[in-house]
Amino acid sequence: MRRSMLGRLAVAACSLSLLTAFAPAAVAQADGGGHDRSYKKVGYFTQWGVYGRDFQVQDLEANGSAGKLTHINYAFGNISPQGRCFTGNVPGEADAWADYVRPLDAANSVDGVADTGEQPLAGNFNQLRELKAEHPGLKVLISLGGWSWSTHFSDAALTPASRKAFVESCIDLYIKGNLPQDGARGGAGAAAGVFDGIDLDWEWPGSAGDTDTTHRPEDKQNFTALVKEFRTQLDAYARSQKKKTKYELSAFVPTAPAKIDAGFDVRRIMRDLDFVTLQGYDFHVSGEPRTAQQSALRARGDFSVDGTVDAWLRRGAPANKLVMGMPFYGQGWTGVSGGGDGMGQPATGPAPATWAAGYEDYKALKKLADSGAYTIHRDRRGGHAWLFDGTTLWTYDDPQVLRAKTGYIREHGLGGAMFWSLDADTADGELMT
Repeated sequence: MRRSMLGRLAVAACSLSLLTAFAPAAVAQADGGGHDRSYKKVGYFTQWGVYGRDFQVQDLEANGSAGKLTHINYAFGNISPQGRCFTGNVPGEADAWADYVRPLDAANSVDGVADTGEQPLAGNFNQLRELKAEHPGLKVLISLGGWSWSTHFSDAALTPASRKAFVESCIDLYIKGNLPQDGARGGAGAAAGVFDGIDLDWEWPGSAGDTDTTHRPEDKQNFTALVKEFRTQLDAYARSQKKKTKYELSAFVPTAPAKIDAGFDVRRIMRDLDFVTLQGYDFHVSGEPRTAQQSALRARGDFSVDGTVDAWLRRGAPANKLVMGMPFYGQGWTGVSGGGDGMGQPATGPAPATWAAGYEDYKALKKLADSGAYTIHRDRRGGHAWLFDGTTLWTYDDPQVLRAKTGYIREHGLGGAMFWSLDADTADGELMT
């Protein structure tokens, strides 16, 4: 059900610079608190995480993450076949119950007060509103699309008329907060003030994404025009409300140079986007026949964070608008043969895991590391880590890797860090810290 990340198989790219981020000065600089607003710390909160994982918005307060974040991206909003933002209770397509209908008791509420049956806004949206009241500088963006819900992006962006109608529908639903009525919940303006902007997670304009996702050669120019339409309408609505600060606009963007070139007119879109979050993970995935790194800082002749940053810089992206994506999960293989430390060896398939084969939350991988059954291996030059027990291998980011990456961000003047996803962290927010 991990709608944004499953199925990404990258195409090769080279990394071009050396890491000095393990230097103590860089690490010390990276360990500051949440007060530097120019340094973005963006965490994805998953709509479905409130179920099996039982990760509520209130847990961000309990584990200390809320005070460290600058942005929460709420994943996800869907797009209808008619090219409109929508919500409702449609299995696999929309979950208004989680978004704004579901009542929460006092123990699971940010403000410690149980929801009532009469209030127009409940669920995750109300909890996000309460969280923002506790942390006035915190921004919440609605993230549109994701891996499974990018199906109709290309159609929505196809013409000037379709773009205008699509953007109007998204602003009406999420920024104006005009939610469909669901019993006592919803209604005009019910969610007003919850969202501070929009995150575009179209995977991918101009190239293949999920099996049912439409893509066209003209997606590149249409995505540029869509970004412009969002910027224009968001700014106009802010002016109409005499809003002192603008609504923010961001996008999640790929690693592969081929995908960048197929779908992104970098210089033009960066004029209208406040920042982009870079795909810094799933460089290799557990469906591949050999084990490999999924999120290395550097990797000669392969995908890497450094190579991704360089690809965007070379195409004209400002460094301070590049926010590096980091995984709070691991990719895993089992049936690994060939000996050694397990990296780069044949495997029989994805490793068994809690929620989906080959995918495991950091909090579970930490338990494996602490159990003594697995050995932690590190490629210090490459800036990545993995666990191996002789048969099963998990490639993941732990605190030591994240400190190195954060040092790299500071050293290269990047815009900050993004995390997928907040529900995978430990109960004390170890990775966020």
